[in-house]
Amino acid sequence: MRMLIALVAAGFMSLMTPVAVMAADPAAEAQKVIQQQIDAFLEDDAAAAYAFASPAIRQRFPDKDTFFEMVKRGYAPVIRPGNYAFGRSAVAPDGNMLFQELLITGSDGKSWRAIYQMTRGEDGSYKINGVQMDVDTASKGI
Repeated sequence: MRMLIALVAAGFMSLMTPVAVMAADPAAEAQKVIQQQIDAFLEDDAAAAYAFASPAIRQRFPDKDTFFEMVKRGYAPVIRPGNYAFGRSAVAPDGNMLFQELLITGSDGKSWRAIYQMTRGEDGSYKINGVQMDVDTASKGI
């Protein structure tokens, strides 16, 4: 009987392990947040875009309009990207911080690389805590 219980328990655990491992992909979670914010920018929806900002960004830019103007002035390729694709990501061992690369072709044809710093909030979701933009001088096009 003990052997049967052990086998059933082992079988149950083997079924549970893959689900637990696949349950959370931090890079996929972060990419979804970035995608949703870009969609909000494309729709000129300042409130929706602002909802993805971390508490630190919200403290620095206390309302959606101030935030939206800052992004328009300093991050035009993100507001109106031509094409873009997610690149590499790096996750802190505790999963509370993540860096996500986004490769962008701006509406002017220039290539950019944006590095998003993401932080995990109290509710468990990732929020955007900052973006560093660089002109991608290594891009040679197709």
